[in-house]
Amino acid sequence: MTIYDIARACDVSIATVSRVLNGSNKVRPLTRAKVLAAMRAQNYTPNPFARGLGLDSMKMVGILCTDIADAFFAKAVSLVEPTLRARGFDVILGCTGNDLEDKKKYLQLFLDKHVDAIVLIGSSYRETLDNSHLASAANKVPIITINCPITLPNVYSVVCDEASGFCASAQVLERQGCHSILYLYDRLTYSGQQKLQGFRDGLKKAGLQENPQLILMVDRTLDAAQSVVERLLAQKVHFDAILASEDIVAVGAQKALVARGLSLPVIGCNNSILASCSTPSLTSLDNRLEALCPAAISVLVDVLEGKGDMTPSLTTFAPFLVYRDSFKK
Repeated sequence: MTIYDIARACDVSIATVSRVLNGSNKVRPLTRAKVLAAMRAQNYTPNPFARGLGLDSMKMVGILCTDIADAFFAKAVSLVEPTLRARGFDVILGCTGNDLEDKKKYLQLFLDKHVDAIVLIGSSYRETLDNSHLASAANKVPIITINCPITLPNVYSVVCDEASGFCASAQVLERQGCHSILYLYDRLTYSGQQKLQGFRDGLKKAGLQENPQLILMVDRTLDAAQSVVERLLAQKVHFDAILASEDIVAVGAQKALVARGLSLPVIGCNNSILASCSTPSLTSLDNRLEALCPAAISVLVDVLEGKGDMTPSLTTFAPFLVYRDSFKK
């Protein structure tokens, strides 16, 4: 019998059971009585050798991302995993892909492994219509999301304000004389929607008309982005700058320009290793992963130490442009 079993029996979170164990006054009397009754019924005794965080802790955290081969997720995991280990946690990593049923399967797998918390990386875990599976999981363990704002009890989000970053990027391009900006995006996840809306807001603030012909969805590969831009150039579609939702898309687009001997401003997003390795090197919006990931783990530890009531459910960082050869002010 563990704290997880008590939480399930009472249909409350482990954080609530922990507060009861620690005598916190943040628990409603009826809930406290329910938890204490379950403990008595199950002859539950907290294990003093497994209470490193004030509760029956496995000192294990589950991390989920959709695709570890992607530069964004690979970098995020490389930042999160050693930070957790430095805090004394073991880590289980799952790569779910984008299928909802696979996401649910991995969540349940982590719960069955009795992890202390779950970290979700990327906005693909925010479903458009129904996040009840996340609410159910968060009723058992805290969920920390990185760049995936979700408003649910026991879910804590650390995010980058990408909408403001793309709004500012569009305005920066306009101030440099660019009036026909080609916008390329790969998917309309929550993050993708925020980037696109930011771009549109930037056009309005800059006094530019939105041209649907210059807002295009492409596959998230170098070849796909290159092919789209080559097609536009062949069709003599006019554009004088490119803003892309991902570095890989921006680099592919830039390859098409270089092949034609053209030099236009190009801006990507993520400030990944691709940005510094491309030719010319790519100006990119830094979405602050190196700040988001440590902050997320600090939030996780605070929550597990019973400080959830004092921990903000949303922490936001501002992005910034890293200027390189593809576009300089």
